[in-house]
Amino acid sequence: MDYAIETKNLTKNFKKHLAVDHVNMHVRPHSIYGFVGPNGAGKSTIMKMLLNLVQPDSGDVFIFGEKVTDKSYEIFKHIGSIIENAYFYDGISARDNLQLHCEYMGYPDFGRIHEVLRLTGLDPDMNKAVKHYSLGMKQRLAIARAILTKPELLILDEPINALDPEGIREMRNLLRKLNEEYGTTVLISSHILSEVELIADDIGVINNGVLIKELTLQDIHDHQTEYIHLEVDDVARCSQILDQMGLSNLEITDDHTIRIYRCPLSGMEITGALARSGIGIESIWKKQDTLEDYFFELLGGEDK
Repeated sequence: MDYAIETKNLTKNFKKHLAVDHVNMHVRPHSIYGFVGPNGAGKSTIMKMLLNLVQPDSGDVFIFGEKVTDKSYEIFKHIGSIIENAYFYDGISARDNLQLHCEYMGYPDFGRIHEVLRLTGLDPDMNKAVKHYSLGMKQRLAIARAILTKPELLILDEPINALDPEGIREMRNLLRKLNEEYGTTVLISSHILSEVELIADDIGVINNGVLIKELTLQDIHDHQTEYIHLEVDDVARCSQILDQMGLSNLEITDDHTIRIYRCPLSGMEITGALARSGIGIESIWKKQDTLEDYFFELLGGEDK
């Protein structure tokens, strides 16, 4: 298939440091791809190479099936992006900044300016000079500029930085709307894994410049396991009692903690049986592995 983004053996060194190591990335058209990894893992460098802002030492980038070169001017007319810090003309208004962007991009629909300012919640402050904007407002303006020309592809590097919880929720809804109603493909990096889990169709995990794994969110959900987390004063005795109750799928994680997997009994039934046997119970709760749990499991496995 033709991917919205595909890289083949993408590699980049900085002063003998291998920042990106033969990365083969695949972003499906009309999907939201969450790009996750620790700071310094190579996310921003890859995004810059996708946009031809940084030249790879080797490997190729393909956008909608077309190889990116120094002459790929037409491709970039269909891409909106935020890479690291966004810069504006601070002395003029948000509306004027976006009008300048329309003129620069050769985009004639100035009416779209009010639409994106409304979508990002900036319409009440559209005439205020950007120098009076908070960091969160500037981040909203960066997103407004990125979606101004109705791009087919959005490449967003940490776009929810500096946003408050309400702003993060609004941006999540906006990106979903762009994806679902307009078919916009979104590549989004973030260190807020819980947010990526709420929005992404596919996940790419990168560490030390190596793309460890690409998988769908359904793959992650299939991997996630629900279990009962139990903290007690006598793990050995507790495990014996649980085994007698037919709960043999146990994991002792430390001197006071047991996990019970695929448990057919309720927490009340378990605590009642343990209490009658004289086991002291510190806490009990039901838990399911999150994307963060899976992420750190992948990084731990990669480091071994």
